[in-house]
Amino acid sequence: MEHIITALVENKPGVLARIVGLISGRGYNIETLNVGPTQDPAVSKMTLVVPGDDHVLEQVTLQVGKLIDVIGVTDVTGKRHIDRELILVEIAIDSVARRAEILDLATLFKAAVAGVSQRSVTLQMVGST
Repeated sequence: MEHIITALVENKPGVLARIVGLISGRGYNIETLNVGPTQDPAVSKMTLVVPGDDHVLEQVTLQVGKLIDVIGVTDVTGKRHIDRELILVEIAIDSVARRAEILDLATLFKAAVAGVSQRSVTLQMVGST
């Protein structure tokens, strides 16, 4: 089973490395990891997806919660949440016709154009797993 864990942490250098090192050092895997600032620039929010049983969840939340730079840890697996995956793909183009072909395919697959240059097109796709 996958567990979704969020942690509010101090936005300081080395915090991410300490948390990842702690989890991997205990032999647990991190499936996905996302970190971003909150409204308070001194605080970041981490979202981790950790596979394993309830024992793994308990150990990860307890151990991460003990770190000095961690403000709080929450298991949101059973709570209402939105689960999305995002991919950015940069595709090299060598002609105007190729660019048009790529943009047509983007429309077909409901991809958003994130950027266009003379040499490439960057597409963004979002979906559920």
